[in-house]
Amino acid sequence: MQTADVTEELARRVVAAAGRALDVELTPEQALIQASPREGVDYQGNLAMSLGKRLGRPPREVAELIAAALELDGIADPPEIAGPGFLNFVLRREWLEARTGALLGDPRLGVPETTAPRRVALDYSSPNVAKEMHVGHLRSSVIGDALARLLRFAGHEVLPHNHLGDWGTPFGMLIEHLLDVPAGQRAIADLDAFYREARRKFDSDEAFATRARTRVVKLQSGDEDTLAVWQELVDESTRHFNEVYALLGISLTDKDIYGESFYNPYLASVVEDLETAGLTEVSDGAVCVFPEGFRNREGARLPLIVRKRDGGYGYAATDLATVRYWTAERGATDLLYVVGTPQAQHFAMLFAICREAGWLTGHAEHIGFGTVLGADGKTMRTRAGKTIKLADLLTEAVTQAAAVVAERSELDAAAQAEVARAVGIGAVKYADLSGDRERDYVFAWDRMLAKEGNTSVYLQYAHARTRSILRKAGGLPDDTSVRLEAPEERALALKLLRFGEALKAATSGYAPHKLCTYLYETAVAFSRFFEECPILKASSPELRASRLRLTTLTSQTLALGLSLLGIEAPERL
Repeated sequence: MQTADVTEELARRVVAAAGRALDVELTPEQALIQASPREGVDYQGNLAMSLGKRLGRPPREVAELIAAALELDGIADPPEIAGPGFLNFVLRREWLEARTGALLGDPRLGVPETTAPRRVALDYSSPNVAKEMHVGHLRSSVIGDALARLLRFAGHEVLPHNHLGDWGTPFGMLIEHLLDVPAGQRAIADLDAFYREARRKFDSDEAFATRARTRVVKLQSGDEDTLAVWQELVDESTRHFNEVYALLGISLTDKDIYGESFYNPYLASVVEDLETAGLTEVSDGAVCVFPEGFRNREGARLPLIVRKRDGGYGYAATDLATVRYWTAERGATDLLYVVGTPQAQHFAMLFAICREAGWLTGHAEHIGFGTVLGADGKTMRTRAGKTIKLADLLTEAVTQAAAVVAERSELDAAAQAEVARAVGIGAVKYADLSGDRERDYVFAWDRMLAKEGNTSVYLQYAHARTRSILRKAGGLPDDTSVRLEAPEERALALKLLRFGEALKAATSGYAPHKLCTYLYETAVAFSRFFEECPILKASSPELRASRLRLTTLTSQTLALGLSLLGIEAPERL
């Protein structure tokens, strides 16, 4: 059973009442209904303040008129009017019990799919070929994958694209370095070491550097032998990326790869279209576009260079071609780029140019994020000052989690290893997702693996507890009746009904941390319920069954919520 969330239900009724009482037309969003933090109040409506100003009437008077015209049909008691005109709602027990029971058996837990699906092109992860993924790729991969899951669950079509750095001048030296290795010995065990060796040769051996520059020309002109060696580099790198994605639980596959090389055939026509549209200027020999409104600190106009003075194309041209491809050829209605916050100005200029060119008419957004910091408050690195490989970080996470799991687990060694993987990887992902993505965060093992507080470990233990209770119960009666007698039961039921509201906030705002906060609050509400309300030893069979139903819904909510973040919820810990 899929139903509108409580906020929408109340909002529609408040809007209808305002229309009857004050002859105004409003949208449900303008009702300003939200969950209330105040004890004893479930929801609050703030419409009267804005509407009173609009109508030139006292907000409290407006609130009284709306309240008098409200038709709640048993959903809530007549609202209390508080302060200058707040409408405070308390849901009726019978309605809350019925709505909670109706969630049982629904795999979507009452959350409807959108009636207006979008086709969303989502750019995330985007590592560089011939370089191992490092900690700097963590946030784009984790945030992007969570957003893909949330958008798909909402009913949108998601077109993920992994914009690999697989083209450009460095590939001349990389291909030439690989050609120095006999064909039968070209397995690249360490991508970073391979890159460093190629760079060292390029910087110290002029003959090698000359060959590398020549090789770039051959690559860009489509020389078959050069392309074959380039493909070896791409394939080896892709194998490495896939290993990391598999360990991290990222859903990107080879079919989602759209590297810089993919857009290379489009670059010349991109420049031609911009020139035809009269958007380009030649500056110091380079073809540039100066989008309106972008200036540096000195007040000079800022350019986006689409073709360099030597005739080559930079990443800006590739990004322009990317927008044009996904909108014109793939029909994307929305473009989302999960890229670090320092690129904010670049994307703002990119979108402005694409709108001027007519390539972008729908929604486009740069989903920025902060940096992963070490304990010293600086960008996270090894003690030697080197970039931390992502594969090493994830392996360490599983090792650290194994020690945590072993402290209290009764599982056998094989099961413990599987749980340790779920706990360790979940801890890394949740630490990344649970804070506002635009902020930096400090990577700390003790904090992210803590069994208390807002961590994935706490949520996973809460879920495992629900599963343990349900196993001991040995099954439930078929009916879906729920009884909410104790305050802790009511609080848990109310929290469970807000799952859809949390998903909507997380999805519409590209803000996974809002779902994390909700799941943590749900786990806390269940803990209080568990402590105060005997479940298996309830005072009557009916109450026992009702509490088991609340436990079932909690289990499903935690598992589904975690899965939408890309985190596993083990049955046992």
